[in-house]
Formats: sequence, C-alpha cells, structure tokens
Amino acid sequence: MTALDEQRALVAEGCRVAAARGLVDGILGHLSLRVDDERLLIRCRSDTDAGVAHTRPGDIRLITFAGGAGAAGELDGYRVPNELPIHVETMLADARHRAVAHLHPPAVVAADLAGIAIRPIYGAFDIPGARLARAGVPVYERAVLIRTPALGKEMVAAMRDRPVVILRGHGITSAAATVQQAVLQAISLDALARMSLRVRAAGGTLREIDDADWDDLPDLGPAFTAEAAWRHEVARLPAE
Repeated sequence: MTALDEQRALVAEGCRVAAARGLVDGILGHLSLRVDDERLLIRCRSDTDAGVAHTRPGDIRLITFAGGAGAAGELDGYRVPNELPIHVETMLADARHRAVAHLHPPAVVAADLAGIAIRPIYGAFDIPGARLARAGVPVYERAVLIRTPALGKEMVAAMRDRPVVILRGHGITSAAATVQQAVLQAISLDALARMSLRVRAAGGTLREIDDADWDDLPDLGPAFTAEAAWRHEVARLPAE
C-alpha cells in the first residue's frame, strides 16, 4: 500500500466516523486532506454513492485546488463536491490546516439557531471540548451553499483563526493538522451543543465553569486524547 493509499483510507475512515456519530446524514458532508501545495484528497460522489456512512477509500479522489483531476483517471466516474471552496480556502488561509471536515451536525445547527453560544459549560467531562470552547466558537452568519472562492474567503474570515466555525443554518467546518483531529473537534463541538440543549430543555441556565477550575484541567497529551479517542471511534464503527 502506498502512502497515498493510506491517506485515502484515513479520509474514508474519517467520513465513516463522522457519520457514525450523527454529524452527517445521507450523502451530504465531506472530508479532505492536503497532499501537497497544489492537490488534496477529498470525498467525491459517484452515481452509485451510498452515503457518507459507507465511504470507501475509492471514493476519496485526488484533485487539484482548482477542482480538476490531480492525476490521470482520478475523476473518472466521480464529481467534486460543490463546496470545494470550503476546503481550498481553509487550507490556503492557514498552512497548519491540512485536514478539513465539512459536516452537518443537527444539534450544533439547532443550538446556534436557538441563540445558544457554544461555551465551556463543563470541564473534565470533555477537556479537549472545553478548551475548544473556551476561546469561543465563531459563526458564519450566512446560510448559503459555499460554492465560490469569494464565499469560501468570507467563511474563513468569520473563522478568525479558530479551528472550527459554525455555519448558520447549514453546518460546521473543522480544520486541523490531521484528519483525526478535525473529526474529533467536530465530535466535541457536537457534544457541547447537545449538552447545552439538554440543560436548556430541563429548564436550567447555562453557566461557564469557574475560572479557577482551568488550572486543574490539564492537557493529557495526544496519546490519551486524540490517539485513544480515535481508536475508540474506529472500534465502534459498524461492520460492513
């Protein structure tokens, strides 16, 4: 298996993990991974597409940033996502963002439409999630299909150098150095949104954790957080 084959498999795995967590439904949503200065791997659709939950490595195609085939035959029978500019503009804006996940988590969309800002309302329940929310989660306020570079740049501007952005009435974009981190960030964001909605539904008031608590919420390192979390996500995938 070549390095490119391994990358295809990883992006496909990330798609299935996102679907298993309910962050996407049907055929909507896509993940990408930058390969070099001019090309990326991204989930594409074919006439036999069975949905994101059933993404296989063969559905991950090598394309150019302009949307053309990244190598001979790469787009034979496949179509590039309409919202390719989400991925390209996010990657071009920050070299650290090698992986981009565009997903449609219902709880995040619902919380934002209800006027609920994603804030660190819990701590040790999910330390990476709490840290993600501590600096704020920005919102791109247009509920549009981001299919042009201009709209992609608008979204990136709203992102404000943060790793995630909520797209009002649409979904989210999560960017990171790895596919695993991009998807795990989205999972944490979804968990915060769902907890916020549950607290509100129970008649409670959302309150951020005390400032004094942050000193005792350490970064436990990637071996405990990202690596262990990803092993779990892969292990819980349904067998096909």
